[in-house]
Amino acid sequence: MADALYPRVCIGCGRNAGDAFRYVCWDCATRIRYISGPRCSVCGEPVEGRVDHAFVCHGCRTDPRAYDAARSACRYDDVARDAMQTFKYDRGVWLNPDLSAMLLTCFTTEFDAMGFDGIVGVPLHPARRRARGYNQAHLLGRTLAKRVGVPMWTHALVRVRATPSQTRLTAPQRASNVRGAFSVFRATLVADRQILLVDDVMTTGATVNECARCLKEAGAASVHVLTVARG
Repeated sequence: MADALYPRVCIGCGRNAGDAFRYVCWDCATRIRYISGPRCSVCGEPVEGRVDHAFVCHGCRTDPRAYDAARSACRYDDVARDAMQTFKYDRGVWLNPDLSAMLLTCFTTEFDAMGFDGIVGVPLHPARRRARGYNQAHLLGRTLAKRVGVPMWTHALVRVRATPSQTRLTAPQRASNVRGAFSVFRATLVADRQILLVDDVMTTGATVNECARCLKEAGAASVHVLTVARG
């Protein structure tokens, strides 16, 4: 009845949404570039050609990551970019089920057998959280936690320093921008635990790497990263 009164339209083209997602039609769904095939075993960046071994990219070899492994469901472009920007900047919380479904598929494919103790979302600074009205990483993390039966630790990690947007910064500037921006609120909660860190988009990985560093310093046994999109 709700669909009859308020028809669902595709976030990509504006036509009636199909059954693949609630707010993405079949045609636009085919334009989502899911990440599969050869990739760096640490950061998850796709690589060209055939790889028959555990490949580690140059960036991860020369600058070791604090997290154990990172994976993303799709590329941050086209329909996926439109959906993520609406979800993050235009109060598009109605897209959470679709984006969480992509996150769940990636989790099942990549991390299902890991046996995580808890899920942690990348936190926002309180001022930005109030301005936006919600934390998109926590929305994704809570939905995933319910579907996989792993507890969501909302306040395990906090953002203690407001930082400028990462959007127009270079990779070194991004790393410097978030250095010291996070802190573990309860070290006893994360000590000796296997943690899944969830965020919406991973670009250079500076933010999730700094979060993982904090969690590891607080005693976390392992930190794996899962995001919807990869920039």
